[in-house]
Amino acid sequence: MVEQREKNQEPIHIGNVLNNLLRVLHEKANGDLALIWRYWDETVGETIAQNARPAVFKGRLLYVNVTSSPWIHQLQFLKQDIISKLNMALEHNVVDDIKFKIGV
Repeated sequence: MVEQREKNQEPIHIGNVLNNLLRVLHEKANGDLALIWRYWDETVGETIAQNARPAVFKGRLLYVNVTSSPWIHQLQFLKQDIISKLNMALEHNVVDDIKFKIGV
C-alpha cells in the first residue's frame, strides 16, 4: 500500500508515488495470473490444458498461448464459457476477455 505521511513533512517526488503505484498494480496482476494458473487445468479440462496455457495478464485481458491455429479457432467458440468458468473459480470477475495466440 502507499504509505501515509504526516502533515508538514517534506514533499514526496511524483516519481516515487508513481513507482509505488505501479509496483502495487504489477503485484496485483501477477497475483491474478498465479490464481488463473492454479485453476486453469480444472477449469478448461485436460485436453484444452494440454494445448492452451495462460501466458500474460494485462488489465482484465488474458493472453493464452495455444499449440496450433485449429486450436485457436476451436477456443474462439469456447471463449465466453472459459471466461465464465474462470471467473466463477476465482470467485470474482478477473477476466473480461481472452486473446489466443500461437506460442509455447
